[in-house]
Amino acid sequence: MTSSGGNKTIAHLDLDSFFVSVERLADRRLNDKPVLVGGTGSRGVVASCSYEARKFGVHSAMPMRMALQLCPNAIVIKGDSSRYTKYSNIITEIIRQEVPLFEKTSIDEFYLDLTGMDKFFGCFKLTSEIRDTIIKETGLPISFGLSINKTVAKVATGEAKPNNRKEVPRGEEIPFLSPLSVQKIPMVGEKTTLMLSRMGIKKIRTLQQMPVQLMEKAMGKNGVVLWKKANGICNAPVIAYHEKKSISLERTFQEDTTHVEKLETLLIAMAENLAFQLRQGNKLTACVTVKVRYSDFNTYTLQKRIPYTANDHQLIAYTKELFEKLYHKRLLVRLVGLRFSHLVGGGHQINMFEDNAEMIRLYQAMDHVRNRFGLNAVKRARTMESTGLGRMNPFNGMPPIILAHRRA
Repeated sequence: MTSSGGNKTIAHLDLDSFFVSVERLADRRLNDKPVLVGGTGSRGVVASCSYEARKFGVHSAMPMRMALQLCPNAIVIKGDSSRYTKYSNIITEIIRQEVPLFEKTSIDEFYLDLTGMDKFFGCFKLTSEIRDTIIKETGLPISFGLSINKTVAKVATGEAKPNNRKEVPRGEEIPFLSPLSVQKIPMVGEKTTLMLSRMGIKKIRTLQQMPVQLMEKAMGKNGVVLWKKANGICNAPVIAYHEKKSISLERTFQEDTTHVEKLETLLIAMAENLAFQLRQGNKLTACVTVKVRYSDFNTYTLQKRIPYTANDHQLIAYTKELFEKLYHKRLLVRLVGLRFSHLVGGGHQINMFEDNAEMIRLYQAMDHVRNRFGLNAVKRARTMESTGLGRMNPFNGMPPIILAHRRA
């Protein structure tokens, strides 16, 4: 039989070990070393790992404790979401300028619908030029796969990694997929792999040859979907990307707490972090939402519409105001969170009653230091202990600059 994808041409782009690669831009001494980015607490998981760490069996979403047992010499970095967002936005803009229809499925993964563009450019050449531009502008490694649909393109990207490219010519989808492990099929996890293995299916070739009726009988609708993917059949469309309208941070405590100063300090640190992200993305927010979850798992939120801003001191004040109204004393807290929403594009909005040139220069200087040395390089004295929200460089012993801020 022949695979189905119509006359479409789809490219799948994926940054290689994105968080690790960004960290290596900031510190070249991380190159060629096993690196883990993620949480370090008892509930921490691996968000990204280098290829050097993967050789030991480490993978994303693995508990950090288990990863360190497999790779005890790994360098652990907590990560800096604002830095990753910055690079993701740069890449998004490069793609936006070149392709009219693309889908951003995560911070480091994109699908491009290039249907019809081969008449003018040649889709493989066009995608290669986009990749070259991304590498030139960011210094980050990126791989892509090109095929007739999203499934085959994504598998092709996996085969191209690290930092390479692969095209599956139209009509060659089935022979391309045939020798690969069933684990290469998108959305096939450990449980599905085990189930297929019990059926004697370890290679995609075997799955391709199975009667679809048998797969449906054994696994229901999922069996049919799996059989179609194995045969290169996928009609999923590329969904046009729209920028999200909010950014947020949450923290679940290892032990529930009633320490009100600790809770408020953490929210202030979150406000600092998110405000910096706003300015990096040239965004302003008009709504602040505070979230509190208690030990009984009851969750409460409170929000406030505000004038558009991206200034720390204003957003911190609103955050503290909402928390004071929301927090019920003597109840153990499990989680706190903060969200800025109703985002719009725009630069610094000067409030003639509160801002002055000195304040504007202060924010510009703070952002310059953070861009160069990481989010934790400059912060308010009160948030010194809240290090889990930003980047911790194992080779950089430079202490953060402390801001003595009377109101925060």
